[in-house]
Amino acid sequence: MAFESGSVGFRTFYLPNGMPHNAIERFADNSAPPITTLGSDEISGWVSGRHLLDHIITEENALYAGYLRLTLMKAERKIPEALLRAECKIEELALMQAEGLSYVKREQRSQIKKEVTARLLPSMPPSLIGIPTVYDSDHQLLYAGAMSEKQVDALTINFKSTQDCPMIPMNAITAAMRLKKIDVSMLEPTSFSPKLENPLAHNAIGQDFLTWLWFFSESRGGIMSVNGTSYAVMVEGPLTFFMEGAGAHVTLLRNGTPEISAEAKTALLSGKKLLRARITIGGEHENWSTSLDAQEFIFRGFKLPKTEKVDAITGFQQRMMSLNRFNTVFMAFYDRFLSYRLNQNKWAAEQKDIHEWVSNRQSKC
Repeated sequence: MAFESGSVGFRTFYLPNGMPHNAIERFADNSAPPITTLGSDEISGWVSGRHLLDHIITEENALYAGYLRLTLMKAERKIPEALLRAECKIEELALMQAEGLSYVKREQRSQIKKEVTARLLPSMPPSLIGIPTVYDSDHQLLYAGAMSEKQVDALTINFKSTQDCPMIPMNAITAAMRLKKIDVSMLEPTSFSPKLENPLAHNAIGQDFLTWLWFFSESRGGIMSVNGTSYAVMVEGPLTFFMEGAGAHVTLLRNGTPEISAEAKTALLSGKKLLRARITIGGEHENWSTSLDAQEFIFRGFKLPKTEKVDAITGFQQRMMSLNRFNTVFMAFYDRFLSYRLNQNKWAAEQKDIHEWVSNRQSKC
């Protein structure tokens, strides 16, 4: 989903060296071919952020409200599966009747499918999909609607071939490296359950952070100051717990208030940590709500604060500025967590409080 309106799904990439001075020219040189060139093979490339057929990229349509806004587009022709099956069945029945067959051999079915595909494909309308991106040059951040691993791979490959500059996905590990200059994947595992020893705990810093955020919001009030403004965080369901090992690895709690359910307490006591949950972060003038994928820092169904009715350019600018503030606040909470997690003495005290929080939390059946 694009970034202009409504809720969005995105992940963030860090460009440590920024983009080249001729970035727009590079995008234009790697733009998508005209849709009229689409045949049986897919076509792909960059288009402006205005729409998926805007393949002639210029400074006028690439820059929007001070941000570089482009989309990686892919177009292909697809035959609906139900139509393909029906057309193949018609041909198979005709063959059986013409030759007096009781069934059609596998090789014949395969050949029929190839012939039907070749006949139908040219008449199919183009199917277009896009990965929207917005680049903030002031913070060297690229926001992209690349939600799946396949989309991330496609975006990374195309961006590298276009701009020839490093683009680092911002996740729990890379963000920690950027904030604290340390490889947190090498940390010893830590248990959030008083019934599970540390060496037996699942080692995933993102899950540690999201579970700590839940503890911090319930036990400590969830408030911290960022750039002179107080922000509070709240963790809500649906809640997805995960732990490697024997038995059920994933526990999904939804409907009602799963955060105060007996099942949530049981999951925590068993050593599971939050893999995904909905978080809300609010300040004096704005609130953000999103489903957070803890390890990859993927934000789904991200809701930005409502703005006054303004022109499209101003509205987009306000949304992006708000998104930048959210990123700053979110990383401040993560930095706060890391300051505990990376200090042995601080974390020992924090872990003790977490164990008490887990043991003593109230739950409803």
